[in-house]
Amino acid sequence: MRKGARLETAKHGDLPWRIGEVAPDFKLIDAWALPAGGTLDEFADLIEIFATLDPSADDGSRPTKALFALREWLGQRLGWDEKTNTLPIPGCDETSLRERLPADLQGVQGQALASTSLSPVYRTPTEWAAEISNGTVHAIIHLGWVRRKDGSYRGQMGIYVKPRGRLGPLYMALIAPFRHYIVYPALMRRIGRAWKARA
Repeated sequence: MRKGARLETAKHGDLPWRIGEVAPDFKLIDAWALPAGGTLDEFADLIEIFATLDPSADDGSRPTKALFALREWLGQRLGWDEKTNTLPIPGCDETSLRERLPADLQGVQGQALASTSLSPVYRTPTEWAAEISNGTVHAIIHLGWVRRKDGSYRGQMGIYVKPRGRLGPLYMALIAPFRHYIVYPALMRRIGRAWKARA
């Protein structure tokens, strides 16, 4: 499998991740094979790389910067990003997936993120999840460390969502081509460069 390639969602969602237990009401809309692989312990390196990336500051992708600037402008004008910490998950009373965590996952949120809009939810030896909530969607970024036949591991990323409000589904449909052809490929390149540059 080519690293940094888009996957069929089943190749990520059908694996026995804990995210299925925490967020069974969320839909997996995107899955990617990450340009990172190694030993079990190296999953910590992938989390650290991902947590410190700021896609909106990607100096290698002007279209990505432009899209994030447009999204920020729209969010300010339409109030999508106000009170992001108090909006309930669509269809639920909880405001954060951390309120759903089983006892063994509580208190193991893992790496904090450089982006203030993303909040870590939990971490295991082979999983890490973070959430974002705004006026259009409550979403999860899920990293997985998949064991291969030779005993090594490779990274995968899944995006789970619950649209919010009447505009949520339309917004997600409109941005799908930009996610698939601009934002995620630029993110894959940045992760790949950072993975190769590790000391």
